[in-house]
Amino acid sequence: MLQIRHVTKSFPGVRALDDVSVEFAPGEVHAIVGENGAGKSTLIKIICGVYTPDDGEVLLNGARITLHTYKDALDRKINLVSQEIQIIPKSTVAENIMLDKLDRYLTHGRIDWKRINQDAARYATMVDLAVPVRQIVATLSAAQKQLIMIARALSSDARILVMDEPTSALTRHETENLLALLRRLKAEGVTVLFVSHKLEEVLAVADKVSVLRDGCLIGTRPIAGLTKAQIVQMMIGRDARTLDLGRLKVDAGHVALEARSICQAGRFHDVSFVLQRGEILGFYGLVGSGRTELAQILIGEARKDSGEVLINDKPTHIHSMADSLFKYRMGYVSENRKEKGLILSASIKTNVAITIWNRLRDRLGSIQLAAETTAARKLMHALEIRATGPSQVVGSLSGGNQQKVSIAKWLAAQCDILIIDEPTIGVDIGAKEYIHQLIWNLASREGKSIILISSDMPEIINVARRILVFKDFKIVGEVRNNGEEGAPVRGYEEVSQEIGQYLA
Repeated sequence: MLQIRHVTKSFPGVRALDDVSVEFAPGEVHAIVGENGAGKSTLIKIICGVYTPDDGEVLLNGARITLHTYKDALDRKINLVSQEIQIIPKSTVAENIMLDKLDRYLTHGRIDWKRINQDAARYATMVDLAVPVRQIVATLSAAQKQLIMIARALSSDARILVMDEPTSALTRHETENLLALLRRLKAEGVTVLFVSHKLEEVLAVADKVSVLRDGCLIGTRPIAGLTKAQIVQMMIGRDARTLDLGRLKVDAGHVALEARSICQAGRFHDVSFVLQRGEILGFYGLVGSGRTELAQILIGEARKDSGEVLINDKPTHIHSMADSLFKYRMGYVSENRKEKGLILSASIKTNVAITIWNRLRDRLGSIQLAAETTAARKLMHALEIRATGPSQVVGSLSGGNQQKVSIAKWLAAQCDILIIDEPTIGVDIGAKEYIHQLIWNLASREGKSIILISSDMPEIINVARRILVFKDFKIVGEVRNNGEEGAPVRGYEEVSQEIGQYLA
């Protein structure tokens, strides 16, 4: 039994937890939910020894424990699967899975790599990670890296397993396998703390749910008989809105971007599409289907072998992200904000203004700091970024606010074309509503041309008005989704079934 009693934790300018008490029983999946900034991450970091509480206590099996470090938690068989990707890119899958246990495989001063690979393969199979354990991790997708972290935690034989947004980058199939694994762990008496914004998963796997709001515990309820609407009401203090974004008036006569016969050895062959001015074009498919890989070709982060990309009917020469931004006013919001979208150790103003530093230089070439702060403050207000100010370090923000900063830097650059990859991974229902409305407003009010990449089918159907379906690095179908004025309105079920037919 793990007990949290009257725990309080404050940081400069904010009380992250305020007199929180909650219990986690053996053989139980206990969900912790709340909006970004509600205190979820602070609570689990206290449980895992990353933070120490300012007040209150943590008890394990009735005895008070003091956790000064993460190792203290590991010694008590408490382990964490962090929302942040924590891997060693140049090491193998096996090395990353068994990273904290290599000393167990020493024989006469030498590491038994054969046993390490065998044991790592067993844990990789448990989480449905279908890659060779000798493969270098740097080449893998964000979803595969997430599975490696889960496999690493399982290999520690933890009795209390804390999972922070473990399915944020996973496909539906991988998620179903993980939830089945959690049920097996529960049957073995493992306590699972399941932190997630995906309430459907909470209802499917959890026994209890504790709801945090503004650092306070709103309540703990059994899942039996509880509805999604009731959880949302506890989380945000109101019922969730169903956003009807309406029709999008697209400038059909103006092609903002066109890809012609894109080829890349071993991946793409003769891939073509067009993006119209003021359009939200969806790229939908399973992780690894080619959506992000095609976007990387468009922005110059990956090379094509043949074919061409045109912007405003003119051929482009894009060899880097800098070319994409400064020559063609095209930006890319990465799916992996932690590794590629943000400088976590830098301030909000640095992250926001980095795309416009060339505009903020004075005659001597120095960046005008006051102008940088003003630009950041303006976008913080527009995007409702919750922070103490422009100087706050981005790594200390909640996931939803980090995502808003990631978007803000491209808004600062005033891009005409914006590629937004998995925009709502790891954000709460309130932030998701806001980001969807923001994307819609960029297209409908400002005439931005947007490619929206998402594995979330409700998201892609709700926001995109034309959807390209990807499979095996091919565009296998195009779905019209209430995109044309005067066309009949199509329901979610009808559109989702058509998408599913292309993926079958």
